[in-house]
This record gives sequence, structure tokens and C-alpha cells, in this order.
Amino acid sequence: MLTLDITKRENIGNASKRREDGSMPAVFYGRKEESTPVSLSQKTFEKVWKEAGESSVILLKGVGDDKEALIQEADFHPVSGEPRHADFYIIEKGKKVTVNVPLEFIGEAPAVKELGGVLVKVMHELEIEVLPKELPQNIEIDISKLKDFESRILVSDIKLPESATPTVSLDEVVSLVTETSDEEEKAPTEAPDFSEIEVEQKGKKEEESEEVSDESK
Repeated sequence: MLTLDITKRENIGNASKRREDGSMPAVFYGRKEESTPVSLSQKTFEKVWKEAGESSVILLKGVGDDKEALIQEADFHPVSGEPRHADFYIIEKGKKVTVNVPLEFIGEAPAVKELGGVLVKVMHELEIEVLPKELPQNIEIDISKLKDFESRILVSDIKLPESATPTVSLDEVVSLVTETSDEEEKAPTEAPDFSEIEVEQKGKKEEESEEVSDESK
């Protein structure tokens, strides 16, 4: 399990000074945990974030008893991408957590390779309720089951940890393959011959002028 060392923040201000020292502000809270401001190493958090994201349990050490937590939210600088603040949600022991776990598509779909179809990923993550100790970092989806354009991978087809339960219907589609559209492009409409129109208009004017002349005689 990944570990982060934290210290309690007595002085809530001076966030910029802490960042200069290589630390960043954070807070942890939970159903039975009061909201507590803390600080931790910015570089260590960045490393843990890249490895764990929001779908891995992290052990917080340094304030009271060791606490198992999820990264509930993280704020990053819009230009540098450096982390600026983090929220940790403390997990109750023996209780399930509800987490969105990213889907990782593996294998090759025969309907794509042999039939020239296009793979459609309807879902990119799946929300599940699961015990923290069984929380997967990602869920693999084997697309080799997509043999034709009628094939579907449903939520019910996904292999999950024993304690995990999807929060969506088991009939929800996760992935499929569609046919490529080979519609023939319509031939462009021919542009009108403006020279003929001008001639016709000119001829009409000449006829009108001749009629006026005849009447004046």
C-alpha cells in the first residue's frame, strides 16, 4: 500500500511559503473523521498521484492513528501542472467504498481486424462498491470477444473482485464494434452557365428595344 507522511497544519495561512519549502496543503475527513488540515511533501504526493490516482487506497501516517484513505480531489496549477491541494477521504474499516475505476481495453477485436469495423468504447470507467483491500487500480476489458457487429460486452461480462458490485445496470453496454460507413459522395451539382444566361438576357433586352422602336414609328 502506498504511504504518505502528513503533519497537522496549525497555521492555515502562508500556503505560498509552504510551497516554497516543498510542501503543499491538504485536508482529510470522513464519515467518522473531523475535517483536519494537514501538509505533506508536494513531490511525494505527485509521485503517489501518478501511481494511484483516485482509485487506490493510500495510508496516511503522522496524525493520530494510521489512516486508510482515497484521494477524493486534487487541485493542480493550470500552467505548471504541479499539485496545489488535496482532499483525502478516510475509509471506515470493514465498510465498502464507492469508486470510479478506469477501464483498460486489452486484446484485439476480430470484428475490427477481419471485418474492418470501428471499436466503440461506450464506457471509460466503471463505478463500483468494493472493500478497500480489493479495490483494483483498473479493470481489464478483453475486446477479443467482439467477433462481429452484433457482439456486445456488457457490465455483466466484466470480471470484478469478489466484494465488488457495479452501481449501474448489468445490461449496460461497455463496448461494441460498428460498421464503417461507405456512403458514396454525391456528385457536386453542376454550376449554371452564366454566359448563356447573359446572352438570353441581352437578347431579351434587344427584343424589347426593337419593340419600342416599332411602336414609335
